[in-house]
Amino acid sequence: MNIVAPIPRRAFLHRAAAVCAAAGVRRPAFGAGAWPPPVVVFSKVYQEIKLDFESAAALTAAAGLAGIDCPVRPGGEIEPGRAADDMPRYAEALRRRGVAMRLLTTGIVGTDSPHAETILRTARQLGIRYYRLGAWGMPKQGSPDIAGIRARLKDLAAMNREIGVTGVVQNHSGNFVGGNLAQMAEILEGFDPDEVGMAFDLCHALIAHRDEWTVHFERLSPRVRVAYVKDVRLPDAMAALGEGEMGQTDWFSRLKRLGLAAPISLHIEYEWAPKEEKTTARLEAVMRRDLEVLRRWLDAA
Repeated sequence: MNIVAPIPRRAFLHRAAAVCAAAGVRRPAFGAGAWPPPVVVFSKVYQEIKLDFESAAALTAAAGLAGIDCPVRPGGEIEPGRAADDMPRYAEALRRRGVAMRLLTTGIVGTDSPHAETILRTARQLGIRYYRLGAWGMPKQGSPDIAGIRARLKDLAAMNREIGVTGVVQNHSGNFVGGNLAQMAEILEGFDPDEVGMAFDLCHALIAHRDEWTVHFERLSPRVRVAYVKDVRLPDAMAALGEGEMGQTDWFSRLKRLGLAAPISLHIEYEWAPKEEKTTARLEAVMRRDLEVLRRWLDAA
């Protein structure tokens, strides 16, 4: 593999910031309202085969994806304390392959989360609009502190507004606050969704609510800014796309009616190499297959 020397971090950030400023837009419109939006992969899966940035970029392009949803969190592809250096390096490796870092997944839950401002300012300079917040676990006893969560989100919304990014809260079934979508609506009530919005995960909505997911989706749809795609065989087994319940729903038609513009994040969270070694070639084949199924659903919406 030919290695191209990356441009200095300061020069790269300056150039990226200049491009954003010249465009005169607050929100980089990757999809610009067109359908279907670009598809990126949640690159947490790359950590299973320990890919470096160059190899990850090459795989992303080879699989036909538009880019990545990058974990910038403790234990992620990028550690929060390394964000200012490693996010531009990774973004440049992707750019050379014709793909991009388009979404972030973080552990940020408030303005006081470690390195939160650095992560978000670096994201904005790289043209990244949307980032996922960290999760809140349900307490072992009693009810979650919704008022406390909302207070922290209020401060975070102000930071997001000043920087020009949008934080999104994912619904995650199981022992997580907001997995119940009625609770999610309570958490997000009153927030500008372009400051603190929602990443809707149909897989977890199906696990938590079965067929009633549609009622909750319609209630929350004005707050939805990002969509996470992974399939599930109920009650709760992750599956390759097309092998679970997702294809039996009209979710993508609903997303199309919303005018969803942000990249769709494809999650590979099932056992993708059950009887063979986990290799780059195997993962590429898996992502290509899931992407083909997803594109059929998007085209049919």
